[in-house]
Amino acid sequence: MRVLLRARPPSAAMRHDYGVGVRADGPEGIDVERVGTWLVDNVPGAAPPFTYELIAGGHSNLTFKVTDAEGTHRVLRRPPLGHVLATAHDMGREHRIIAALGPTSVPVAPALGFCDDADVNGAPFYVMGFVDGFILRDADTVRHALDDDARKRAGDDLVDVLATIHDVDPDAVGLGELGRKEGYIERQMKRWYSQWEKSKTRELRQIDDVYHHLMAHIPPQQGASIVHGDYRLDNCMVGADGRIAAVLDWEICTLGDPLADVGLLMVYWTGPDDWEGGLAMSATAVEGFPNRADLLERYTKTSGRDLVDIDFYTSFAFWKLACIVEGVYARYLAGAMGSGRGGFEMFKVQVERSAAHAAEIAQRVQ
Repeated sequence: MRVLLRARPPSAAMRHDYGVGVRADGPEGIDVERVGTWLVDNVPGAAPPFTYELIAGGHSNLTFKVTDAEGTHRVLRRPPLGHVLATAHDMGREHRIIAALGPTSVPVAPALGFCDDADVNGAPFYVMGFVDGFILRDADTVRHALDDDARKRAGDDLVDVLATIHDVDPDAVGLGELGRKEGYIERQMKRWYSQWEKSKTRELRQIDDVYHHLMAHIPPQQGASIVHGDYRLDNCMVGADGRIAAVLDWEICTLGDPLADVGLLMVYWTGPDDWEGGLAMSATAVEGFPNRADLLERYTKTSGRDLVDIDFYTSFAFWKLACIVEGVYARYLAGAMGSGRGGFEMFKVQVERSAAHAAEIAQRVQ
């Protein structure tokens, strides 16, 4: 049973000050009394009292582990604290996606309920089932959680699940209006180049050169699929056997070119024998994981899609990452994310490294 509280979504032009619902016995971002009452009224089997543990937080969505009196775990997701664009942290949209994918073969956490009444907790939130497993962000966690066979299986299953996502008919599951289906890459490039122009802290010719080169060589889109938008191993819950137990973080999911997800996976995946990609300390560089070429070969066999243009999509993914991180760097320099300004040079370095990778790979795009 899924419980939905429906109301008109906030206007795209509206901004919300998602304040802090604080009780002495609860963490920042949770109004213990009101959220507890909502859980009892809207999530079947929820037994008070509840305890809340912050799993992930920061300037993205906040994720809390909720434990009830019977020891049952659930997960609550809400927007970050502070002044943010409502459309950038659309809880209703994220809940809608995992609810629609629940009956499919895509592994997602069960969608249990959505609350759009900001009086309950200062912001909309949704609740999903708790999925046990590992988030593999570093080499030490990988070595502790997975043996060599499980690491190989994790890489293979990550690709198979991505192909499964791309095989879902958006119209058949009620997600046909999630976004425009055609012209995805062109829209993305125009959007992020505009963001670059607004936020850049210095000139970086590679960003301009790659933009113009890729815009002139956009390959034909191979169908319109659900695009996760941030698909990588550490955005999945992985079981001890290496299987993907749940795909997480659907907040920027839309419809479009499925190969954009594949290109991004190439950025964030660094196999044991691969050159360094988008993450300086990649968990997937541990022995036992497949290399990028292995992933591409498996995706081709599993999905049936032609990857002859994968250099385009990989260059695009590095270029887009550079544009996104530049925006983060600019906000830090402006003091928007706190008064301290130390330690932010890593963002500048990541922008320049990603732009260099994008430019190098773009040379192979004809």
